[in-house]
Amino acid sequence: MLTARDVMNPIVLSVREDKTVQELATFLTENEISGAPVVDARGKLVGVVSLRDIVERAAETSEMVSGQLTANFYAPGRAEKLTPNELSQMHIENEGLLVREIMTPTVYTVKEDTPVSEVAGIMISGHIHRLLVTRAGQAVGIVTTLDLLKLLVKD
Repeated sequence: MLTARDVMNPIVLSVREDKTVQELATFLTENEISGAPVVDARGKLVGVVSLRDIVERAAETSEMVSGQLTANFYAPGRAEKLTPNELSQMHIENEGLLVREIMTPTVYTVKEDTPVSEVAGIMISGHIHRLLVTRAGQAVGIVTTLDLLKLLVKD
């Protein structure tokens, strides 16, 4: 039986809650990821943040990216389809806005030995795209929807 440990990525990139949303956008773009756990100054997990949070709460709604995006840009699901280039060109309405102001304070976690089927069930019921894998209360990995989809593809 496959577990969270078998499919997780052991590299957990996190962002501090006191970073600006502009710094967050740069961080996500440079690392080619769509979201990350949020930690406080002591490294304690306090939430998660994603492209969707930037789009829904921080981006200027009248701004067009490269003249290509329309009102559909703000439709559900569009945030996940942003390219790094589109994100880097997005205008952040309030450049002083902090990550803590747009993050989701709920952090979904599972233990390393959690069966993959349970991991998938949690992600589906929570409508989330990533969850953290923990050992003794510390994040040791992250599982994303892409990690689960890779299970369906044979090399």
